[in-house]
Amino acid sequence: MLKRKLISAVIGVGALVGVSGLTYAEEPYIPIISKGFQHQFWQAVKAGAEQSAQANNVRITFEGPETEAMVDKQIDMLSAALAKKPQALGIAALDSKAAVPLLKRAQSSKIPVIAFDSGVDSDIPLTTCATDNLAAAALAADKMAEMIGNAGEVGVIVHDQTSRTGIDRRDGFLNEMKTKHPGIKIVSVQYGAGDHLKSAEIAKTMIQANPNLKGIFGANEGSAEGAAIGVKESGKKLVLIGFDSGKEQKEAIMSGLMAGAITQNPVGIGKCVVDSAAKALKGETLPKKIDTGFYWYDKTNMSDPKIAAVLYD
Repeated sequence: MLKRKLISAVIGVGALVGVSGLTYAEEPYIPIISKGFQHQFWQAVKAGAEQSAQANNVRITFEGPETEAMVDKQIDMLSAALAKKPQALGIAALDSKAAVPLLKRAQSSKIPVIAFDSGVDSDIPLTTCATDNLAAAALAADKMAEMIGNAGEVGVIVHDQTSRTGIDRRDGFLNEMKTKHPGIKIVSVQYGAGDHLKSAEIAKTMIQANPNLKGIFGANEGSAEGAAIGVKESGKKLVLIGFDSGKEQKEAIMSGLMAGAITQNPVGIGKCVVDSAAKALKGETLPKKIDTGFYWYDKTNMSDPKIAAVLYD
């Protein structure tokens, strides 16, 4: 009788062990692969994801390559995450095409995929938690046009031309200028890999090559910070508009070096990723896109509680 009970107990324990090696009593595991780690934006996304993980009783890891130019490194991270047989996955792809083969593997293993910040050229993700980057960049273009009198030369510094955010922010800005502000000429579009030092050099070269330049748009945190450094070092007075937030951008805006910027809602993006993954694990249907919102901020409204809540250091 005692032997039979022991056998039953062993079988019961064995039945609790899932294919991933986790017991069903443990929290579901959701690795989150971001585009980078060097910007404060990603730290704010991570904070939101951690808040949601605690609320949803799931376990997450959050990682990204050292810079947003490391597509191969991100693919390696994605591959390693899938090897751990997670219950769901969050991905902000550096290259909208390169990640697709691995995401197909996730799909075939019935691992729900949630895209964030930057989508992929595939319908595999159940949803994408992101800013409407086309609309956000169009607002930046409208602000630039207003500040330079709807005429003159403008340059653009973008983080990359492979991610969905890079493509949409570039195109959103350029298309808005073309359709609504034809008196403005875009003289240069350059790519700085989101690196502030590289973007600073691009800004200085742009200013030197275009003596009549009236403005520069920096399409992410590193691009905008770098543009601010370049403008300051060149001694040129022009209208600088950024994207995202961070200590350096906020200081540049308060000092008047930068006119203003578009901020996303990074904490909200992080929460959206984990909330969506938790819903997918419960079998709930998700919308194909979740717009996490954006705002224009400058030194006149940075202390507004609604704006201050989405700014970060």
